[in-house]
Amino acid sequence: MGWWRVDADTLATSRFVVSALAEATAGLLRLRWDTAELPSDREWLRAHRPAYLARLAADPITARLVEAALRPRWIADFVAPPPTEVERPFAEEIAAVRDIPSAAARGHVAEGLAGRLPPELDRDDLGERMAGLLTWIWHEAIEPDWPRRRRILEADVLARTRQLSLGGWQSALDGMRGGMRWLGGGRLQINAYDYPPRDISGARLLFVPTTLASGWAAWLEPDPSRYALTYRCSGMLAEPGRVVPGALERLLGAGRARVLVELEQPRSTSQLVAITGTGLGSAGGHLRVLLEAGLVARRRAGRSVLYTRTAAGEAVVRAARGI
Repeated sequence: MGWWRVDADTLATSRFVVSALAEATAGLLRLRWDTAELPSDREWLRAHRPAYLARLAADPITARLVEAALRPRWIADFVAPPPTEVERPFAEEIAAVRDIPSAAARGHVAEGLAGRLPPELDRDDLGERMAGLLTWIWHEAIEPDWPRRRRILEADVLARTRQLSLGGWQSALDGMRGGMRWLGGGRLQINAYDYPPRDISGARLLFVPTTLASGWAAWLEPDPSRYALTYRCSGMLAEPGRVVPGALERLLGAGRARVLVELEQPRSTSQLVAITGTGLGSAGGHLRVLLEAGLVARRRAGRSVLYTRTAAGEAVVRAARGI
């Protein structure tokens, strides 16, 4: 298994970060492998993969770069650099890919090919070409839907932060990614692969949710001071439309009961509208009543306001379910 040694200072300074570039990179991985974990993934692929394939067909060098830089269980470092601790616009983040030194980009690609760089990729514009492809994916397939996806990512960050405060790192990290779990003793298993251990003590560790990919680990050699673990956010994996107990409907009314049940994880008003099918005004009215009753709380996450059940709200739902 692959695991990292993490000291107390690294854990104390780690944080969750939303990254537009990570979302575009996740889109590239989904397009590259043409795999779907969820129905929404299949819909997204149907909408965008034909244009992606046409773009690569018109640019054989970039197509060869994608094939060489994105391989099973391995991504060339410069393709997916770790983000900074502060969220930045996509146009600023993509500079880390575009401005990678030419020799470093070639070395990263060759690393995944047993040191053998294909002759057609022995060139100085690998970073620029990859940045161009990611920028195209961002504008064509991510940016139009970014406000909605960003709200989902922010909700996941808030939920993970809440888990961390209630149950510590084991609670927050276990189940975040397939094969990842807290082993104790300063050891964080990041996947189930047979990779050598890596000591990241003293480095910055970031956790980055995406809505499109199952995740990857990121750092930049030769002297990495920042590491990132990207994971599929729970908001995309949760099935909407939870069963509302009849007793809770009779107590609160069908609309408010449904909203309270759906707040098992933090959600914005617009997310509740999409899940419950109620109007924006109705959802907002239900939330106001639940807030006044102390059954839900709200918190700002970036530019969104997210709602979640309080301890009292949890108790009401559990009692209605007979738990």
